[in-house]
Amino acid sequence: MPPFNFTSWAPATFILTGIPGMEKSHIWISILFCSMYLAALLGNGVLLFVIKTEQSLHEPMYLFLSMLAVADLMMSTTTVPKMLALFWFNARETSFGACLTQMFFLHFSYSAESVVLVAMAFDRYVAICYPLRYTAVLTQSVIMKTGLVAVVRSFCIIFPCIFLLKRLPFCGHNVIQHTYCEHMGIARLACADISVNILYGLAVPFTVIMLDIVLIAVSYILILLTLFRLPSRTARHKAFSTCGSHVCVILLFYVPASFSVLTHRFGHTIPRHIHILLANLYVLTPPMLNPIVYGVRTRQIKEKLVKIPQLQQRAAAEKEKSHCVYLSLWESQTITSSDTFFPKKSKSIDIVHEGLSQRRTVSTRSV
Repeated sequence: MPPFNFTSWAPATFILTGIPGMEKSHIWISILFCSMYLAALLGNGVLLFVIKTEQSLHEPMYLFLSMLAVADLMMSTTTVPKMLALFWFNARETSFGACLTQMFFLHFSYSAESVVLVAMAFDRYVAICYPLRYTAVLTQSVIMKTGLVAVVRSFCIIFPCIFLLKRLPFCGHNVIQHTYCEHMGIARLACADISVNILYGLAVPFTVIMLDIVLIAVSYILILLTLFRLPSRTARHKAFSTCGSHVCVILLFYVPASFSVLTHRFGHTIPRHIHILLANLYVLTPPMLNPIVYGVRTRQIKEKLVKIPQLQQRAAAEKEKSHCVYLSLWESQTITSSDTFFPKKSKSIDIVHEGLSQRRTVSTRSV
């Protein structure tokens, strides 16, 4: 007897339900989510523009910040547009392949952003604790290798999830009680043993993310120990304020995601709408807050942002000036060309004509 083809049991489409129990509030929730998404697009877009156009910001700290902005844009754009289409146009259906693609890029961008946060914590540690060795440690080669590690590690962790899901039979179950597709949300629909998915979904990513959290915590603890030894109270207060805001954003990034992962395994008594709201929190809040906390509060970027309107006014004035110069040149060329086709009478010609007229007058008198 030939083996049963489980892949034929995969549904053609999945149906996303949104937030169960809060269907009447979908419009109001979508307005909030849309506002947060637009703020994330604007903040990260401006941040990338400033870092790219300003040569003075091509330093390790700002290059890591641009990597963070790219990861934020990828993570929010992977989920929010489909979510808003669900809320506004009732577009609940998504194909099996599109669902797996969304799941891959969601988890991929989350893992990549975690690596970037570790790199940024290490960057601050070296800058504060060993400022004289900063340029020697964080070279361009190290920055490029960090970006490569973020991409390769995330791909190696998340790509096996696609095969773990494609091997499962779903027996016609295709309703996902969520606003987007994620690994365990899809695996729960299968009508077969998903212990491998649970083990992989908990052990591998959770272990890697926990390692990142430990590295970030160690970096900030060492930074705080160094700050306690600063003689200036003002400098100490400013540094504590900056580190405190960084830690708050990091907690908003890791805590909801960890809660979402653990809820799939242990939180069966937690209301479904609470789980989904927190799951949406970690794909919207960090992308919205990171440009403010890491970008606008940084003095160099704040100065460049203030200069943008001045540069725009200067560019407009230069454009108007060049336009006036162009018009004057065009007018001069027009006059020159008219003189070429319709030349004016010269003085010598006028004198010759005047002499001839005088001779004719004399000859007439003599006659």
